Amino acid sequence: MQSASGTFEVKTIPQAAEEAAGGEAIGRLLLDKQFSGDLAAKSVGTMLGARSAVQGSAGYVAIEQLTGTLHGRAGSFLLQHFGLMNRGALEQRVEIIPDSGTGELAGISGAMTIRIEGGAHHYQLDYSLT
Repeated sequence: MQSASGTFEVKTIPQAAEEAAGGEAIGRLLLDKQFSGDLAAKSVGTMLGARSAVQGSAGYVAIEQLTGTLHGRAGSFLLQHFGLMNRGALEQRVEIIPDSGTGELAGISGAMTIRIEGGAHHYQLDYSLT
């Protein structure tokens, strides 16, 4: 398993919300990210999210396509996000979609962790290439 780390900037573009059963709104955002560090890439994606009536409880899913270089290898791959917030406690999984790697990143698998410190977004990508 190899590890890559760095920072990223994210721009979100709100889209029209859809009303779910029970009157809660499902929000939709387009994602535009720029990664730097061991992963020098651009990504685009879509995120769906919803909040419950209880303060601090929410969920989101997202899929994004990253294109660029990872430790000097050029290609692209897809990431799938799954996040839940249970009364303020966050659980998040971000994984590489199997068989989504292209170019020199074909055969990539792994997972990404994201942390936000002082308003800056940091990532760590633990991956393997077969």
